Amino acid sequence: MSLFDIRQLGGRIGAEVTGVDLSSELSEAVFRQVHEAFLAYKVLFFRDQDISDEDQLRFAGRFGPLTGKHPMMRTVDGAPQVIAVDGEDQRADHWHTDISFTTAPSLGTTLRSVVLPPYGGDTLVANAAAGYKDLPAELREIADRLWAVHTNHAEQPRLGTERGDQVRAAFLARRFEAAHPVVRVHPESGEPSLFLGGFAQWLVGMEPRESRPIIDVLQGYVRRPENTARWTWRPGDVLIFDNRCTQHYAVNDYDAHPRVLHRVSINGEVPVGLDGKRSYALREGE
Repeated sequence: MSLFDIRQLGGRIGAEVTGVDLSSELSEAVFRQVHEAFLAYKVLFFRDQDISDEDQLRFAGRFGPLTGKHPMMRTVDGAPQVIAVDGEDQRADHWHTDISFTTAPSLGTTLRSVVLPPYGGDTLVANAAAGYKDLPAELREIADRLWAVHTNHAEQPRLGTERGDQVRAAFLARRFEAAHPVVRVHPESGEPSLFLGGFAQWLVGMEPRESRPIIDVLQGYVRRPENTARWTWRPGDVLIFDNRCTQHYAVNDYDAHPRVLHRVSINGEVPVGLDGKRSYALREGE
């Protein structure tokens, strides 16, 4: 491969890393640069990687302890920390932050291509810290004081297939609710970001119908095109995004073609707001 390099892809989010082989252990010096880029660019993309589930687990594990078996989603046989993100099971065509309905959402998530459709199926990642910076001062003052309740009992698209219905039923079988600050402080960079996404259903102290317009306005700043990176998958691709300050969206435009990515996530911290208060659970899988 070419010499190690990190190439910025957009003005506000995303970089491509070249010259590394994720099937082998990264040196401390290289990993330090990768980690710094992870914090700076929010999502990193790697092309031309020939790696196994074990390699992906090892790479993700450099960022922190790995998340255990997902409470609702199907995992790979013999590898409970690897989730098969399969278009026959579900299609996450809504902006979201992974498992934000728990008190300690993931630190980050790695994805690698396994089976790709002949067209479509891109992944979009949005910079929620840039969204916060874009807020007018008056709106930022309001957002700074808000808390939102995130739940897995949010909108879950129906595929209309037996397997899709089974996965949807399993995802909704238990109810999780967690209250998070709308503006979260990043535990490593100290950067504030809008911590919302599709699992954020209402604001603390408000009814859902009162909350929705406010959430939608704030979400609009996160989803601005200049705050997003769009990745067209190729065989051998791997990405990792910082789940603490991003949202992502899987574009559902590949018809009935198969699409499978393998996902490995890293354990995260309990979010903290600008006032130092920590997120708390309302329901934990009841």
